[in-house]
Amino acid sequence: MEESQNYGHRHPLLLLLNEHQPIVANCSRCGEKVSTPCFSCAQDCGFYLHKVCAEAPSELNHPFHLDHPLLLMQIAPYPFGHYICDFCHKEDNKFVYHCSCGLDFHIKCALFTFNIAENNLKELEHVALHDPLISTENGDYVAMCFGCCEPLANYTHFSPDFGFNLHEKCAKLPLKLNFTYHCQHPLVLQFNNERLSCKICKETSPRGFVYGCTYCKLACHIECLSLPLDLAVEDKSHQHTFTRLLRRVPYICDACGIEGIYVAYTCSTCSIMVHKRCTTLPRIIKSKWHDHRLFHKYFLPDEVRSSDCIICHNEVNRKHGSYCCSHCNITFHVRCVTEDKGLYSIVSLENEDEMPNESSIIVIERNDAGEATKIKHFKHMHNLTLGPFDGGYGNSCNGCMLPITDPCYYCSECVFFLHKTCAELPKMMNVWYHYCQEPLALISDKVFGCAECWLISNAFAYECCECEANICLRCVIALTPGARTSLKHKHPLFYYRRQREKCNACGTANVGVFCCKDCNFVLDLRCFSLPIKARHKCDEHLLSLMDHDDNSYSKSHHCDICENSRHPNHWFYHCATCDTSAHVGCVLRRNYPFLKLGNIYEGTDHPHPLTIVKKKYYYPNCDKCSKPCEDVALECSKSECKYIAHWNCVKSISLWVGLKRHFIYK
Repeated sequence: MEESQNYGHRHPLLLLLNEHQPIVANCSRCGEKVSTPCFSCAQDCGFYLHKVCAEAPSELNHPFHLDHPLLLMQIAPYPFGHYICDFCHKEDNKFVYHCSCGLDFHIKCALFTFNIAENNLKELEHVALHDPLISTENGDYVAMCFGCCEPLANYTHFSPDFGFNLHEKCAKLPLKLNFTYHCQHPLVLQFNNERLSCKICKETSPRGFVYGCTYCKLACHIECLSLPLDLAVEDKSHQHTFTRLLRRVPYICDACGIEGIYVAYTCSTCSIMVHKRCTTLPRIIKSKWHDHRLFHKYFLPDEVRSSDCIICHNEVNRKHGSYCCSHCNITFHVRCVTEDKGLYSIVSLENEDEMPNESSIIVIERNDAGEATKIKHFKHMHNLTLGPFDGGYGNSCNGCMLPITDPCYYCSECVFFLHKTCAELPKMMNVWYHYCQEPLALISDKVFGCAECWLISNAFAYECCECEANICLRCVIALTPGARTSLKHKHPLFYYRRQREKCNACGTANVGVFCCKDCNFVLDLRCFSLPIKARHKCDEHLLSLMDHDDNSYSKSHHCDICENSRHPNHWFYHCATCDTSAHVGCVLRRNYPFLKLGNIYEGTDHPHPLTIVKKKYYYPNCDKCSKPCEDVALECSKSECKYIAHWNCVKSISLWVGLKRHFIYK
C-alpha cells in the first residue's frame, strides 16, 4: 500500500496493490467495478480510482484521430452531461475523452484503442482467445466486434472482462495501407467521426474503425478491403446465384441505385450488377416510416406513380432498385429505408400479419358520403358530433391544444373539442423518429415534456412504454412522412431531419427543418407548429401570428410585453385593433399555451392534488418564492388549503423522463 498524489480528490489517495484484497466499490471516473491495482481515499470517504483511470492523461493525441487532441473532461458538454461512446456505443455520464469535432470515448475505450494503434497489446496478453462459433438465427442478441462491426463469432476473438469485443485480426491491423483505387494517399486506420459512407459498399457504420483518407474525405470498411471475397453468393431473395466481378471502372448498383467500385456481383440471367451487401437485401421489410409492408423491386413497376422518396424527398430512379408499397403507390430509396437497422424489421413471409391499426373511435352515425358524423372516442366519456365550428378561436382542440378549426368533433354535453385529424389518430403508432422498437400508445391528461419540441403540455400524446418519452400530437402530425403545408407559405414543405438551416420565422439555425423545394423558405419544428391565434394578458383580443411587419418605422419594431426591440423580419404576434405586437417567445414561452387549465397535477410534494390555474385579476403570493402568481400556477384543490405556487417553482423533473436517451440518439 503506497501513498500517492490525489488526482483532483480533496483527500490523499492510497495505491492498493494486493490482488486478493476484496473491494466492493465503483471507480469514480469510469463507474465500473474497481479491482486492484487501484487508488482509494486515505480517509475512507468512498472514493476509488482504477490505476489506469487515475493515470489517464488530460490530453490524448490519438493515432486514430490525428485532426485534434482528445481532452479528458469530468462532464460531457451536452445537455444532462450524457454521451455515447463512439467506440463501444454505450451511454455514460462519467469522465469522457471529448474532441471538438464531436467524438466521445470512455477513458478505457480511448486508452484501449490507443494501445491497439501503438501495437501495445499488453491488455490482451492474458485474455483467452475464443474460437469462432456458428451464429444463431433465433433473434437473440449477436455480439459485434468493436473494430469492424462484424459479428464477433465469425472469427477468433477476444472478450476481456471489462466489456470489449474484438477480433484477433482487428487487434493486429496495420495503421496504414495502400489501396489500388486510391493511389494519391495511403489509407489510415481511424475513427469514422464524420460518419462517411464506405466508398466500396456505400453503407455507413455507426461506430468502429475504418481505413480513410482525411484529405479526400474517403472511408472504406475493414471488411470491404479484405480479400478474398466470395466468388459466388446465393441470395434467398433472388432466384439466381450472383457471381463476383472485379472492376476498375465505377458502376451503378441495380439493387440500390448507388455507385459502386472495386468489386461487383452480377446475375447473368437477369443482367443486373449489385454491391456485395445488396446481394442480401431483404425482399420484404416492415419499416417504422410506413404502416404497410415494403417490397424490394429492381425496377419500379408502372403502377407505382410516385417517383420521390418519402424520406429524403429526392427522385427515385425507376430503372434501379427501391422499396415500394403497392397499396399507397409510394417509394423509398434502399439506402434511406435501410440505413438505420433500428427502424425496420425483415418480414419472412409475404402473408405475415401486420400490426393492427386499432382505431381510437367507434363510429355511431355516418352521412350519405360515408363520413363519420357521430363518434365515441376512447379518451372521452360522451359522444362527439362532427359539425361546423362557430365559436371563434376561444376554444382549443383537447388533442393538440391548437385553436379549433373546421372540420372538428365537439361534445354537446361539455367543453371538449377534437380536430378531425386528431380524433382519427390510432391508439398505437410506430413513430419513425423515435429510437425504441415498440409502438407508442396514445395517452391523455398527463403533464409531460415533448421529446421533440420540448414544450410542456397535458393534452394528448404518444408515450413509449420502453423509455417513457412522450411526443405531443403537434409533432406527431407535423412529422408524418410526406409533404406538409403551412398557412404562412404557398408551397409544400418537406422535413429533413439531419439538415441544418436557418429558420425564416425565428432566425435561428437548427438541425431538423422543414424546407421548400421551390424557394429558400425554411421552418424549424417549433415554428412550423406555432398556433395561428394566441391569447395573452397584454391584450383583450386574440393575437394573430404575422410573418412580416409592413411598418418600416424602426421604433414600431418593439415588443409590448418585454419592451425590447423586435427583428422586423421575424414572426411575431399582433393585434390589429389595439396595435399590440409581441415576440412569439414572450406570448407563448412564458404563458404555457399548451397546458389545459383546470386539470389536476399531482407531481409535487404537496399532500393534496393541485389544479392548474391562471389568475387574471387577483395575484396571491407564491408559497415557494413569495412573488405574485401572475402566470400559470398550481392551486390546491382543497378549499380550506390556501396553497398556491408558480408552475416554474414546483414543476417536477419527472416531466423529462426519457428525454435524455431520446436526445442522445437524435
